[in-house]
Amino acid sequence: MSDTSSPLVIAVSKEADPAEKRVALVPNMVPTLIKAGQQVRVESGAGQAAGFLDQQYIDKGAEIVTDRAELLKQADVVLQVQALGACGDHGEADIELLQDGQVLIASCDPLSFPDQVKTAAERGVTAFSLELVPRITRAQSMDILSSMATVAGYRAVLLAATASKRMFPMMMTAAGTLKPARVLIIGAGVAGLQAIATAKRLGAVVYGYDIRPAVREQVESLGGKFVELDLETGQSESSGGYAKEMDEDFYRRQREAMKKVIADCDVVITTAAIPGRKAPVLVTTEMVEAMAPGSVIVDIAAERGGNCEVTKAGETITHHDVTVLGPCNLASDIPVHSSEMFSKNVVTFLQLLVRDGQLNIDLDDEILRDTLLTRGRDVVNNRVRELLSMEPLPMETPAEATA
Repeated sequence: MSDTSSPLVIAVSKEADPAEKRVALVPNMVPTLIKAGQQVRVESGAGQAAGFLDQQYIDKGAEIVTDRAELLKQADVVLQVQALGACGDHGEADIELLQDGQVLIASCDPLSFPDQVKTAAERGVTAFSLELVPRITRAQSMDILSSMATVAGYRAVLLAATASKRMFPMMMTAAGTLKPARVLIIGAGVAGLQAIATAKRLGAVVYGYDIRPAVREQVESLGGKFVELDLETGQSESSGGYAKEMDEDFYRRQREAMKKVIADCDVVITTAAIPGRKAPVLVTTEMVEAMAPGSVIVDIAAERGGNCEVTKAGETITHHDVTVLGPCNLASDIPVHSSEMFSKNVVTFLQLLVRDGQLNIDLDDEILRDTLLTRGRDVVNNRVRELLSMEPLPMETPAEATA
C-alpha cells in the first residue's frame, strides 16, 4: 500500500463470482480518477465479460495487473461489484487477500451475511457497502440499488414477453384484432416503475400495485393503472423511502384481495423486496393456479426467497400450466449499461471519500456514516452489530469522525 506522499492506488479486480458479468469501473471513468491524482490498476480480464477489454483500460491510462494477489496487496482502495457475502462463498478467498488498513467499496449484502463483515473487520479492512447509501437527494448519484433496479425492471419485462404465449401490444390485422396482454407489476419501487414503463412501451395494458398509496401518481404517470385494495396502508413506508415490512395479518388480507386481480392478468411481475429481509410472499400457490393456462410470472425477488410461493431461485418452472421465472442478478444480464451505471455510482462515492488526494472518512457525513461497515478492526454499523448480537456503538462526534 502507498504512503501518504504517493498517489492513492485504486484496484479494480475481476469479480469473484464467475457468473457475475459486471465490472466495478469502466474504462471511460478511469480518466476521472487519474485527473484527481489517483493511480488505477485493473486485473487482467476484469471487464471482459461486460465487453470492456484490457486495451481499453490501458488506452485510458490504467495499468493492467495479471496477478490478483499482487493487485490486492498493493491497493489502497479496492473496487468490486460484489464482495463479502454479496457473492456468497466466492468472496471468502478474497477476504484473505485484503490488507490491514485497506478500503473496500462494493455491494456487500451485510444484513444477510453479517459474519463475513465480521471477518473483514478482523482483517483490518475498512469496508463500505454501497447498498446502504441513504435515500437522500445528495446521494442519488451513488445509489446502486436504484441503478441496478432500473436494469432489473427492464430486463424482467423482456423475459416475461419472451416467455409469454401472447404478444404484448394490441394488433389490428387482416386476420382479426389481437387483444393486448394484461400485465400486473407488484411493487412500484425503481424496478417496478421501470417495468411499468417498459411493458407500456411494448403495448401492454399495465396495472401497478404497491402497499404505499403515495406511489399511485408515479404509476399513473407512466401509463399504468393503479390497483387499489381495501387495506390500511398508512405505516407502509419507511423513513428511507423503501416499502416497510408489514405483519403477517396484513399480508394475509393483501393476498385475499389480490387473488382476483392476478387471475385476470396474463403476466405478473413481482418486485417487492425489503432490504436485509426475506421477501414477502404475495402470490400464493392458490393464486398461481387461478391464472389462465399460458400465463407468466417473473419473480424479481427470487434471490430473497421470492414473492411467489412456487418460485425456485435461478430456475424457470411450470406450475399448473403457468410459467414461473425466478431469475437471479438480472442486472448482470445487461452488463454494459449496468457496469456504466455502477461505475458512475462508485466513482461519485469515491470522490466524496477522498479529499486532497487522501482518504478522509468523515463520519459527520451521513452517506459515509451509513455505508461504513468496518473500521479499526471492528464492526461499526449498528444494524450489522445487532445481527451479530454485539452491543451498539455510541454515535461518534465530528471531532472523532476523521480518518
